[in-house]
Amino acid sequence: MGDTGVILTEVSDGVAVVTLNRPERRNALNGELIRGIRDTMVALDGDDGVSVIVLTGSDPAFCAGVDLKELGAGRNLVASDGAAAPGRPWARTTKPVVGAVNGPAVTGGFEIALQCDFLVASERATFGDTHARVGLLPGWGLSVLLPQAIGVRRAKEMSLTGNFVSAGEALRLGLVNHVVPHDELLPTARKLAVDIAGNDQRAVRALLEEYDEVVSTTLADGLAIEAAKAAAWNSDRSTTADVERRRQAVIDRGRSQL
Repeated sequence: MGDTGVILTEVSDGVAVVTLNRPERRNALNGELIRGIRDTMVALDGDDGVSVIVLTGSDPAFCAGVDLKELGAGRNLVASDGAAAPGRPWARTTKPVVGAVNGPAVTGGFEIALQCDFLVASERATFGDTHARVGLLPGWGLSVLLPQAIGVRRAKEMSLTGNFVSAGEALRLGLVNHVVPHDELLPTARKLAVDIAGNDQRAVRALLEEYDEVVSTTLADGLAIEAAKAAAWNSDRSTTADVERRRQAVIDRGRSQL
């Protein structure tokens, strides 16, 4: 499928590499980019020539989260528009999604990384949940998926402090599967994706569905709770009015920790 400007897509050997492409805004999520992700995932899931999806960002960041300028203007970018189930940035795919985290994955961008089936990280990757620092609540699964990945106590520490975790620490915590030199990130992610693509795809998708069903025995309720709370909190104009004021302080603090 073709590029959309904010989304770049390249398909070969049954693997689609999808790149978030707003580098001048550190791939921050505006309405156009969110719609692009959702539309691209639906198209690739229906493409018989694609077996695995690799999701990455244009350097220098994986995704800096929701564009706080738009959110500060009162746009609730995280709210579901019917294109994705509650608690998800895109509709669930039947094909594996491998995250190739090339740089900072922050807040909403961190949630996008968590929605991938597993993660490969560049040595330049960092992970941070700054929802509490901005004054928002997560709406794309973070409070459910992060504890699944690293445990409840570590997840609470990340969310309540807003502190960033390096790639090496993310590997130690079990948040990512591999940390590699930056230049080897996409080759490594693609190799793993090709390994998956070389298997029986009916079995791969059945096994992926089985994993999702098993971990979703409590996941669905958790996502519904989070989505409801986030919708109420983030739609409160008195809450979003303060976002722009906090935005620069959050950016400066994040940069000081990198």
